[in-house]
This record gives sequence, structure tokens and C-alpha cells, in this order.
Amino acid sequence: MKRRLFTVVLTALALTIPLSQPVLAEPTVEQAAASQARSSAPIQWAECGTTYKGECATLKVPIDWKKPGGPTLDLAIGRLKALDPAKRIGVLVVHPGGPGGSGISPFILNGAIPESDPIRQYFDLVSLDPRGVGRSTQAVCSEDLVNRTPTTYPADEAEYRALLRFNADLSKDCREQTGPLFDHVDTTSAARDIDAIRVALGERKISFFAISYGTQVGQQYAELFPGNLRAMAIDSNMDHSITSAWQYLKTTTEDFEGSFLEFARWCGETEACALHGRNVVDVWDGLHAKATAGDLTDSDGTPISAEELRLELFDYMYDPSTWFDAAGWLKALADGSTSARAAITKAEVVGNPYPAIWCSDWTWDVRSFSQLDQYRRQLEKVAPHTKLSPFWSDVTSCLNWQGPVSNPQHRLTISGNPPVLVVTARHDVGTPAAWNHEAARQIPRSVVLEYEGVGHGQFRNSVCAHDKIATYLIELRTPPRGTRCAPEYLTQPPAATDLARKQPLTRTGRPVHAS
Repeated sequence: MKRRLFTVVLTALALTIPLSQPVLAEPTVEQAAASQARSSAPIQWAECGTTYKGECATLKVPIDWKKPGGPTLDLAIGRLKALDPAKRIGVLVVHPGGPGGSGISPFILNGAIPESDPIRQYFDLVSLDPRGVGRSTQAVCSEDLVNRTPTTYPADEAEYRALLRFNADLSKDCREQTGPLFDHVDTTSAARDIDAIRVALGERKISFFAISYGTQVGQQYAELFPGNLRAMAIDSNMDHSITSAWQYLKTTTEDFEGSFLEFARWCGETEACALHGRNVVDVWDGLHAKATAGDLTDSDGTPISAEELRLELFDYMYDPSTWFDAAGWLKALADGSTSARAAITKAEVVGNPYPAIWCSDWTWDVRSFSQLDQYRRQLEKVAPHTKLSPFWSDVTSCLNWQGPVSNPQHRLTISGNPPVLVVTARHDVGTPAAWNHEAARQIPRSVVLEYEGVGHGQFRNSVCAHDKIATYLIELRTPPRGTRCAPEYLTQPPAATDLARKQPLTRTGRPVHAS
């Protein structure tokens, strides 16, 4: 994410050496970072977790990688050693999603990649809570302000102006509460942290796997340190080259619509679906019309807005194994028997890394309410049923944000990398298919594997995709170009334990993005 110490040192040296000698070149950020990491104390691992008996540690890394000798932050890392030391290949860094997701909780403490997975035999599994997140030094904001985050798309000029004022107030508050780290939580800094972990572990090369936002960290790691990669599999990819707010909104909304229509088709073919035998599209359209009119309520009489209705549906589209619950929820709404939603826990300050990270990476070409309103009307034609992806907030949350855009959108410039496996679904509300294919076009030696169904994170949604990812990471053998995996939708509800293990991997769709 985001050089004066070395300049001062070199200037001092220049004053003491003969003028006939050449002046040394200033170290690059990469050279300085590697030197800083090598001079760090050895990692002090301590046992953590119960079931999986992982190891956890804290690594000191610079807040500002351009000033590697400056103030540091605590980077929390975790490790599960390879189950078969005789087969050990090396380290597989698994980066969490988000931005704002923990990697230690799902991957080290809770078995998101279980011991039965062949990957666990061959690799030391290493993950982290990225800078600004969880057990690492956090980005925090005043909770009362966070709780006032606008949760509806601006309906008029007054709401648009209020949104701009709120974003300015929130960003100023978050910087005040967080301190210098606030200006250095961008994805470039996160990628440099990964290489600091590699150096601290004493590994010449690492393998890398990520789902969702973690793919952007991987892409930028490949830009900075391609020679330090043994293998990279990135599943459900971000496309950081998108500069148009309209293109961003259009692609996310298109995959929301496509996912819903596929859900409706599945329900019509699956007897265990609670809405089997009914026209699911008509049920949804009727509920959405009631919500728009202000006539849809919970069983306790609490109004449900159209935005809240879309958001709930959107979350179900991440993982088709939750579609049985989605159908039950829609049926309960249609029958007037749904329950109220959960309450929010209170605190003085809360971890709120998403907007700080996101708005360090993205800036948008939106200049007026009329522009946003035109987008909304156009998107309702693109997606007549689902109308608008809840990821509209990824655009609106950065308008008038007062933090630095230190890692703005750009096309990837990568060379010298190993083959990269890019995994996508046909419809993915979290990271649309169009993003994945465009990212792959920017990555040399990339191979696209497409799951022909709906979902986010094909490593867990498709046995076929999982097995091809594992084969590549272990054997360095990519599937043939053009390989596709058929949909693997369930015909009966899954066990609750299976769902619990899968949930931490997602990039959430909440207007206030949570992990």
C-alpha cells in the first residue's frame, strides 16, 4: 500500500566519500523490504487452537513499506504444518477474503481446509490476519458513526449530499482512531507483507492460494515478486483494472440476476426446494413489489425494505448449498411468517477495515447524483428482477473519502511468473465472471478453469474445481485450456457442520461489509 531514511543515510555517505567514487543507487522498496525482513528476529511460534493445534505468532512489519526502518505494526500469522513431513513441498500461503477477513480463524483454527484435504499432506498451511484486521494491528472507527452508514442507494440529491458528508466524517474519524496505519492499508502493502512472511519463514519460494479479495493480493504479489512464486491458484477473482463505476455496477448486477434465475431454475427441478411447484420468479417479483411499496414486514411487524430484501437474496447466492434455506425464507415471507433479524453488539470503537482498504485501492468517476440515478434506472433494465447488486456500496462508500488512494486501479504488469490457475463460476455475485476472464487476460501463462454453475469460491462449491486446484498446487499440472466443471447443486439440504466450515471464505455483500 503505501522513503526518506535511506535518502538521509545515502546523503550522509556522499559527504564522506571522495567525489571520484560513484554514488550508490538508492535501494528499491523491494530490496529495503527484504533487508528489513532478514534482520528481524526469528518467528516465535506458540501453540494456538484446540482441534487443529496450529501455531500462531506476531511478525513486525513496517507501517509504511517505503520507510522500512520506521514505525511497525503487528502482523498476526498462523501455521498448520504439513501432515506428512516426508511429502512436504513447502509453504502454501492462503490469503483471506474481505477486504477485512481473518485468515487465522478459518484456516488455522477452524479447519476451512480440513485434514482430509490432500493439500494438508504436502504443505505447511500459512495464513494471516492482514494489516488492519483482527489479531493484527486494527483499523478502527467510532461505532456510533459506523452504525450510521447509509444502507440505501441515494434516492435524491439530499441523500447524495448526506452520503458525501458522511464519507468525509467517517474517513476522518477512522484516521483519528487508527493512527498512521490508516494511510497504509492498501493492497500493495498487503502484498509486501506476504513477502515479509516468506522471508521470515526462510522460504525461497511460496505457493499461494486465495478466494475473492485475496486474489487481488495475489495478483499484485505476482507483479512485485513473480520470481518468489512456485505456484498460484486464485479463485473468484477481483479485476482491479475497472475504472468505470458503471462497468463495476453493471457486471455485479448482471451476475446477481443470472444467479437468481439459475436458483429459480434449480428450485423448479428440485423437489426438496420449499418453493418447488411454484413460479419462483413470480414469488420474488411479488415480494419485491410489496417491499418497494412499503407493505412487506417481518412477523413482528418490522418493515423490510426492497434494499434489505435484495441484500438477503444476494447473500444466499454466494453458496448454492444454502439455497434450501433461501427457498424456505422466501416461502416464509410469502406466507407472512418470517422472523425478525438479529440485534447489533455495541462497543465504543469497532474494527472497520473494509472502507479504509477498499478506498485506498479504488476511486470512481462519479460526479453527481443524476449520474448515480441514471445508473440505477439503467441497471433495472439490465436486471428486471434483482434490480441492483448490493455492491453499489463499493462505489458510493468511496465518494468524498478523505484517505489517500495509494493503490489506484491499474492493469496488471506481470512477467517471470509461473503458470497461474484462475478459477471462476459462470455466475458469481461476489466476483463476476467478467472480472475473472479480464484478470486472466492480464496474467501471462494463466489458465482459466470455469465452474458452469453459480457461486463464490469454487474450491468449496465444486468437487471438480477443488480437485483440479489441489492437483495443480501439488503437482504443478494445470488442467487443459477450456476445461469446465459441471454444476454440482444439491438435491437435499446439507449438514449444518458443512455450512459452518464454508462460511468464513466469502466476500460479504453487506453495505457495511463484515467478515
